[in-house]
Amino acid sequence: MAGLVTSFGSGAMTNSIQEIDGAKTLFVIGANTTSAHPVIGQRMRRAARNGANLLVANAKEIELAWVADHFIQPKPGSDVVLLMGMCRYILEADLHDKQFLAERCEDIGEFRESLEAFTPEFVTETTGVPWDRICTVARIYATEKPAALFYAMGITQHSHGTDGVMAVANLALLTGNIGKPSSGVNPLRGQNNVQGACDMGALPNYYPGYQQVTNPAVREKFEQAWGIGAKSGNGSRPPVSNLSDKLGLTHTEIFDKIYEGQIKSLYLVGENPLLTEANANHVRQALEKLDFCVVQDLFISETAQYADVILPAASFAEKAGTFTNTERRVQRVRPAIPPRGESRADWQITSQIARKMGEPGFDFDDPSEIMAEIASVTPSYGGISYERIEKVGLQWPCLDENHPGTPYLHKDKFARPNGKAQLVPLTYKKSAEIADDEYPLILTTDRSLYHYHSATMTRRVEGLEKLDSNEWLKLSPADAARFGIEDGEWVEVHSRRGVVKVHAQVTDICPPGVCSMTFHFRESPTNEITNPALDPIAKIPETKVTAVRVEKIG
Repeated sequence: MAGLVTSFGSGAMTNSIQEIDGAKTLFVIGANTTSAHPVIGQRMRRAARNGANLLVANAKEIELAWVADHFIQPKPGSDVVLLMGMCRYILEADLHDKQFLAERCEDIGEFRESLEAFTPEFVTETTGVPWDRICTVARIYATEKPAALFYAMGITQHSHGTDGVMAVANLALLTGNIGKPSSGVNPLRGQNNVQGACDMGALPNYYPGYQQVTNPAVREKFEQAWGIGAKSGNGSRPPVSNLSDKLGLTHTEIFDKIYEGQIKSLYLVGENPLLTEANANHVRQALEKLDFCVVQDLFISETAQYADVILPAASFAEKAGTFTNTERRVQRVRPAIPPRGESRADWQITSQIARKMGEPGFDFDDPSEIMAEIASVTPSYGGISYERIEKVGLQWPCLDENHPGTPYLHKDKFARPNGKAQLVPLTYKKSAEIADDEYPLILTTDRSLYHYHSATMTRRVEGLEKLDSNEWLKLSPADAARFGIEDGEWVEVHSRRGVVKVHAQVTDICPPGVCSMTFHFRESPTNEITNPALDPIAKIPETKVTAVRVEKIG
């Protein structure tokens, strides 16, 4: 989101899923779509069968590559170089959209100068992709319009992840592939309501609707809406302090502060960082230092073992509410079964705790009342109500009750102060770790089609467990021969942070020098060895590039 806000002024998927059908070109980079987003992946496959150009760039040979018109394999951590190299070729070949750049973008002079560093020789050496193949992909993307670009965590989970997102935005702006149907820059969210959580302010620098916590007018607005400040108080209790203007901590920083003793208590909702957080042993050490830990979840996860109190939450099938999906569509969720045991919807748990603490403003009887409050303080949700999304969801921005919703963003102007987009000059930054004699392989992480995140739910499904029941280290035949490893045997994977045991799978999907694991299995906790180096802006860890060595067991 940080990268797209810099380039466009807002950080969300710009277009709609159904617009895939109308795209002439699809460029998928850093996303294993058929595994992580299978519904969207199937739509891409259908579009390719119907004649769309399918371009795929990924460090591994993913399933989508099998049906792609062009598939390139940049080395892990080299996506910025690849994208900026494509931009250089497009400018030099006079394939850029001159009218769009003149009317919709700020001066590109500094950006053009930054491309001088990305020579064909440098780009080829850094990415490992021949220059002529890069030029072919760039030419198709620039000329076969409308072209839609899709990316996921293969772009973002790097110590230069924000640069990767801005490089993606640069390519779209340079070719005019944004602000139009079936085009745009489309980040694919990792879980079903990640977009909604961000929209509601589950970020350290925003209130709901991406309203900055550092903006005095925004703070005053929310103080009035929530009855907080000098004029609040009910006589029996003093007024609540004004809302803070200080930025909060990101997910990764929270565990650092726990470890340092600056945070004593943790309230964890629907998260299992012992399997999902980079350098997960650090998370374990932090959890052991807590004075008090609350976990609110459906099942007893690995992290919940460290909880002093566990609050049983209801699943999606047991509660009413809304999800906002990856295309900004706000949709109703309805209970199919009553909550099991003592479990309750998350909003009910939160509200009950707040009331027990004597806090006003949590006397909700129904989630529709919460949606009404959301609409009153969040401009992009201003026209969304349960009545309007009874049958079909609406895509934000939806500014008032007569607004039809917004299938694609930036039609007439960008959300930046002057209405124009910014092409961002970038430089090449190496990954925090590179292969060396001690750790000669680069490990990248992926997801299985059959499991969801830390598999807290999916490994309880018998059929899914039969389809995929254990972790595999995927490595190339050349690397397997190099280290004397046979297909199927147990190996140890060592990094600078630890070691995990796993079965080896010898496969051509990984090029020599690159290996891959998912992170779904507690028996082989991949993230105990992944790299926690952070992007300086977004603070996302570099789980896609970890230097490792592989050793046979026994």
